[in-house]
Amino acid sequence: MLMSLLRSVGVTLEMIKWEHSVFALPFAFTGAMLAAHGWPPAGKLAWIVVCMIAARSAAMAFNRWADADLDAANPRTRLRAIPAGLLTRRFAAGFTVAMSAIFLIGAWRLNRLTLILAPVVLAVLFLYSYAKRFTRWSHLFLGLALGIAPTGAWIAIRGSLDPRIVVLTAAVLFWVAGFDVLYACQDEAHDRSSGLLSIPATLGLRAAFWIARIMHLIMLALLVWLVVLFHLGPVACAGIAAVAALLLWEHLIVSPRDLTRLNAAFFTMNGVIAVIFFVFFAADLLIHRHA
Repeated sequence: MLMSLLRSVGVTLEMIKWEHSVFALPFAFTGAMLAAHGWPPAGKLAWIVVCMIAARSAAMAFNRWADADLDAANPRTRLRAIPAGLLTRRFAAGFTVAMSAIFLIGAWRLNRLTLILAPVVLAVLFLYSYAKRFTRWSHLFLGLALGIAPTGAWIAIRGSLDPRIVVLTAAVLFWVAGFDVLYACQDEAHDRSSGLLSIPATLGLRAAFWIARIMHLIMLALLVWLVVLFHLGPVACAGIAAVAALLLWEHLIVSPRDLTRLNAAFFTMNGVIAVIFFVFFAADLLIHRHA
């Protein structure tokens, strides 16, 4: 019984790609550091990490549960754990409930406002799984799901909301939405035939690439605005330049005619972008603190 449970948990962790928490964690850390004007208290930071990992795990498990039938019909995803019979939908649902409970406990341990907003966060995370059934702009829902991380971290540290941090949420929203538009290009034909909505399926690959580029330009503009709002220095500006260079490389290695390197652009490069962003912004904040 115990071995079966551990095996199911291992399959679930592989299914939800928990290591891809790196996409949002650096932005949450940045939000926490902006709120604390430097390193936040270790206890608060630990609970932020718990909340981030639990929330993402709940969202991904719920997504696999909600999309099980769609995944089974898609040649690219039919070997995922649930359609392949490696995991039951019941276990995925139970895992979602367990991770949601851990998230709520973490929010309770942070402060009153994080606990009040925690159900709203879960609603946003779960809604994404159904967005492609009713809007071509489902990519923005995914962007919001990750983008709320820095605002949530700010509230976790301060117990209140400053409108300036919402600019970082908007930047993450457009960054994630842009690369999700690119990622959805590989399912263009299947989504169209299945009646699912996405930018590539409704507008075509060429338009999708242009929309992704525009979203990433908006992201960079918002990061510049963030630097102005928080009076950050040249190190943060260098970080934006590094992010811009990496995004440019990401767009150069894929095209509407060649999607073969899409996984490299989606998984590897975006993880690097998130970490690079945090390193530069954290360094700038610490330099200013000790200046």
